[in-house]
Amino acid sequence: MEAELNVAVKKGKLELVQQLVEDGADVNAKVENGWTPLHSAVQRNSEEIVNFLLENGADPFAKKDNDATPFILAGVTGNVKLLKLFLDKGSCINEYDINGFTAFMEAACYGQEEALKFLYKNGADVNQRREVDVTKKAVKKGGATALMDAAGHGHFALVKILVEEMDADVNICDNQDGNALIHALSEDKDWNKGREDSALFLLKNNIDASKRDANGKTVLILAVERESLDLVKAILELDEVDLNDADENNETALHVAVKKKNNAIAKLLCEKGARVDDEVLDIAHRNYQSNLIELLQTYESPGSPRQPEICKEFSTNRWRIKLQKLNQMHRPMIGKLKIFQYQDLWIQKTTQGGVYLGFYAGQEVAVKVFWKDSENAKREEVCLKECRTSKYLVKFWGSETRKACLYLCLSLCEKNLQEYFKEENNTTMESKKILKIIFQAVNELHAFGFGHQDLHPSNILIDFTGKIFLADFDKSREITDDTKYSVISEDLQGLQKLILYVVMRGQKGFEHLPKECPKDVEENIKEIEDLRQRLELSDQTTLADSLLEMLIYHPYFWSKEIKYRVLREIGNEIRTVYNTNKDDIPNALRFTDDPFMNWKEKIDEEVWDSMVNLGKEKGNKKNKKGTRTYEKDVTGLLKFIRNMGEHYLEKDDEVRKKIGEPADYFLDRFPDLTIYIYQQLHNTDYSKHFPNANNSS
Repeated sequence: MEAELNVAVKKGKLELVQQLVEDGADVNAKVENGWTPLHSAVQRNSEEIVNFLLENGADPFAKKDNDATPFILAGVTGNVKLLKLFLDKGSCINEYDINGFTAFMEAACYGQEEALKFLYKNGADVNQRREVDVTKKAVKKGGATALMDAAGHGHFALVKILVEEMDADVNICDNQDGNALIHALSEDKDWNKGREDSALFLLKNNIDASKRDANGKTVLILAVERESLDLVKAILELDEVDLNDADENNETALHVAVKKKNNAIAKLLCEKGARVDDEVLDIAHRNYQSNLIELLQTYESPGSPRQPEICKEFSTNRWRIKLQKLNQMHRPMIGKLKIFQYQDLWIQKTTQGGVYLGFYAGQEVAVKVFWKDSENAKREEVCLKECRTSKYLVKFWGSETRKACLYLCLSLCEKNLQEYFKEENNTTMESKKILKIIFQAVNELHAFGFGHQDLHPSNILIDFTGKIFLADFDKSREITDDTKYSVISEDLQGLQKLILYVVMRGQKGFEHLPKECPKDVEENIKEIEDLRQRLELSDQTTLADSLLEMLIYHPYFWSKEIKYRVLREIGNEIRTVYNTNKDDIPNALRFTDDPFMNWKEKIDEEVWDSMVNLGKEKGNKKNKKGTRTYEKDVTGLLKFIRNMGEHYLEKDDEVRKKIGEPADYFLDRFPDLTIYIYQQLHNTDYSKHFPNANNSS
């Protein structure tokens, strides 16, 4: 009966629908692909049946298998009355299906102008990008906007409305880095006048003409494929596209024009300086195009520009195959740079343009692309040039410019910190090692006179040898007397978050970290929290520029050996103080809430006995020298640690077996002792025993 109901709805037979519902048919029953009668009624565009079904219990929020709701389908049909009806019942104006389509996007796809305007007036997000799951994002699906839909389907009137009346952003890109212009010129849809007009309109409205499609084709190549002379002229007038740029098959716009036997476009390209090589002439000869052969010979290039010498062996493992592919391509050189800006050679997408694989003077590099006059480009270039001699910042090889673009060439790394923590074998590097290098990198950047201002796991890079570098300086700010506090403070806040992110091994996203270190972290939580608290700048009188350098020597970063050495040295000071009747260290360490008052209970009986009864050294079971006494507070513990270090080798085999390594023995039993001593003594003269810039051993 449920199947019959859906069929009746699709055929628009209201009376039969009413009869079937009266006979008990389920109004919310789903048929193939999750269609409910209500979905079918909306698709049929039958307001009467829709109202009847809703009155009889149909779920207005029902979803098909692809999560499409009746409201989204109403965007396809463009029925404003139905759209309003579902909104009144609680549908969300920007709700979307599993492919990211909203009602607004569907209206743009199907040219539904009235529905588009209605949805916009009711709060539809003009610039919403198609939301898709992680799996689809991995293959670069999704991300398109309503403007891309209208342009791709040739709805020129809607394209104008979206841009001129609704302020649609023409330069938003989908997950393949294609904008609305790429969608208008796309090969997978029938070419029509509406798409051509849309492309011409977008070019006049400052759309980025440097984008490529999924096959690496420039907008110029796509325009030639469409055989639109007007579009080719408009693109060439912008002077943003390299005439000799090629797609992934090494075909240029001229190659395509000759294949298409389009003499007018081929002539225009030649006049503008397109490179005429033997391959282009061969195409013309194979097609018996005598007029075109004569034209091409007139403009024949003297020879191919020399490609740079590329190293045959690449240091990278992750990018080797893609670099080999780029190496085999003939690319128009940009100074010393060889690059192909399309998605298969992406390293990372950025809001400015992206990071691509490339070769600079024969060296494999990561190439960060900017609009050359952008503020971000200026900041990154200035910072990189000033920090050329850095040890912990990503290496800057050089830069090139072409037309509106700036290309910054940087050392090529394998992965960022986010990617590292997603790997199964992410235990290679200890958290404290990672964090110490990050601290050193930020401190080094400050010493060069810049603040990073965007510390994030994606900006921490790891090369093929496992070395860590700080990168991405497009938001950096120069440190001046006036800006010192605010700039450094922002970086220190970023470091506070990075500490949590690293010790949690990336288990929580950087934007969703807890406020404090979780108890299940396999680290010393008190040391971590003390380090994080010390990154707070209480006021502008704080020595902001020296704080970070000091914290590089915080106990969290100390090795086990250093911790043990410090405890022994402080214990020796205490012993000396007691022997000379001075009391400054004991007073600094004595508190009524001393957390180590019961330290003796954690010492094994054999170990305790060997340190109290002085005659029980190795080979001497009798007590001939009396007993030592130890205070019950932390000072006694430190003396005990010092004395054990001094006399360990004198102990018998049984005691030494019980102790094992003295450093392990004491640090395992008293993991918080080091940070406690540091907290109490770091502002006293006895901090001389702590590692610092002058004594880092």
